[in-house]
Amino acid sequence: MTPRTERRRRAARLPWALLLAALAGLGAGAAEAPAQPRLVVSPEGPLRTLGEAVRRAAPGAVIVVRAGTYREPLVYVDKPLTIQGEGWPTLDGQGRGEILSVTADSVTIRGLRFANTGVSRVEDRAALRVTEVGGCRIEGNRFEKTFFGIYLAGARDCVVRGNLLRADPTSEEATGNGIHLWTARNVLVEDNIVFGHRDGMYFEFAHYIVARRNRSEGNLRYGLHFMFADDCAYEQNVFRRNGAGVAVMYTRRVSMTGNRFEDNWGSAAYGLLLKEIYDPVITRNVFARNTTGLFADGAVRIQAEGNRFVDNGWAVKLMASTSEGRFARNDFIGNTFDVSTNSRTNSVDFEGNYYDGYRGYDLNRDGVGDVPHRPVRLFSLLVEQNEPALILLRSIFIALLDRAEQLLPALTPETLVDERPAMRMAS
Repeated sequence: MTPRTERRRRAARLPWALLLAALAGLGAGAAEAPAQPRLVVSPEGPLRTLGEAVRRAAPGAVIVVRAGTYREPLVYVDKPLTIQGEGWPTLDGQGRGEILSVTADSVTIRGLRFANTGVSRVEDRAALRVTEVGGCRIEGNRFEKTFFGIYLAGARDCVVRGNLLRADPTSEEATGNGIHLWTARNVLVEDNIVFGHRDGMYFEFAHYIVARRNRSEGNLRYGLHFMFADDCAYEQNVFRRNGAGVAVMYTRRVSMTGNRFEDNWGSAAYGLLLKEIYDPVITRNVFARNTTGLFADGAVRIQAEGNRFVDNGWAVKLMASTSEGRFARNDFIGNTFDVSTNSRTNSVDFEGNYYDGYRGYDLNRDGVGDVPHRPVRLFSLLVEQNEPALILLRSIFIALLDRAEQLLPALTPETLVDERPAMRMAS
């Protein structure tokens, strides 16, 4: 093993066990607590507004909100409470602003429908805002026609689970983000469905975040966008038909496992963008039917293993600023271009990947091709310099050009070669 390979593998040993252990308590249901005082809000009862119930409630009380539509000024939750909806009561912002603001620790919001915050071009107007608190739980709510949906600022040790967020996708300026985390720590975001927002999920200066089993679809810009969000894990999420799939920027030590990046099409669309990022681990994901599956610009020590790249325009684009990476045991199937780069030099290793375009042989039947494979087509280099040349993609001239380059490589990167291509798909 070379010293460079050993350094990369040491860097890839990220503290995921430590991270998941820290969040284990958040994912589990809380132990059964003793019965708390209950207040009931209903359109016909003595308590007809949530705001009045919060003012009367003692810390630790449970407020049950029964079915109906409640139109009232912004409600401030400034003590530990559980607010539980029955029959999907609607908190209607009437297009005038935010609906619920949480400023106390240990608040649970469950089973409510938030609607009609209205649009603001001067503030990040959210249906539910949580500010500088710990131990919050936002579970099983619905957000419809809201600007921002759930906004956590300075929150820690919180759970955002099982919520449905649906906005009207008109323009990026008229639509905020679905789930927005800013300066948050130790937050579990799981089993949420987000449609039609600017970014389905947006995390900035957020650390030790686990996002899993979420579905982010039909959002105008990104399914997930995170910046300066170190030591996070993203597992088993689906990012489908967004303006672009996922953008990872200025981040260290991120793990993305078992996700699906699908149907993100457009002139500047991709399944996953890595921009100025260190030590990303990308394993067992599916990149299907994207303009570009994985785009890496300034990605250092990327470890990509066991992924499937299927029916993309470009499966993988590696810019010259990407270095010391490793792609191993990935499947490249049905892509127009498996790998593309804008550089003649390369420090990214390819090892044991399966390519449906590989034309080598395996005489000893050990499952490894006896002839090295160069995954960068000459035509992809020409397209990188002159994109309209794509019109020649299916021409016999390009087929002959690629074949000649495979036999006598002269222009494709000399170091970007898979010495041991797999003869069978990894999965």
